[in-house]
Amino acid sequence: MKRICVFCGSSPGSHPEYRAVAEDLGAELVRRKIGLVYGGGNVGLMGVLADAVLQAGGEAVGVIPKNLMAREVGHNGLTKLHVVRSMHERKALMADLSDAFIALPGGFGTLEEFCEMVTWAQLGLHAKPCGILNVLGYYSPLLAMFDHAVEERFLKTENRELVLARDSVEELLRALEEWCPARVEKWLDRETR
Repeated sequence: MKRICVFCGSSPGSHPEYRAVAEDLGAELVRRKIGLVYGGGNVGLMGVLADAVLQAGGEAVGVIPKNLMAREVGHNGLTKLHVVRSMHERKALMADLSDAFIALPGGFGTLEEFCEMVTWAQLGLHAKPCGILNVLGYYSPLLAMFDHAVEERFLKTENRELVLARDSVEELLRALEEWCPARVEKWLDRETR
């Protein structure tokens, strides 16, 4: 993996552990010689993560839409900052630049961007691993919802397994490195309509 895309909050959250994990992830990416691709902001966990990568001497590439540049206070100290026209263009470029995806704690934007990458994997649009760093159990309710979707037959087990969730930076990066995509040829069942 040359670069990992990380989706995370433009807020630091309510616990200092969120900030600490963002710093740890940034330092570990540099230690492993993996570049960061992220939303381009200079605030919240986004800024913490980018600053950690830059302080350790790594590559930090941001992708931010023009209309969010001022609102998210675009990070001007990055290795490269792509300013794009739309959120759609942002996600497509982030996906193109990355070999894997990670979600740190965040809000609607983080959830939407991460889930779109998982959906693209499910549809076969890419074969890149998608992981959740479950800091303080932040994503446990979402992971339980994914399991519930399997139980209710809205999600196949093979597709649920597209989401790798771990509690530590090292465990998650190892899982991403070891991941092998499962081929699910028929994901729609016309017989059960």
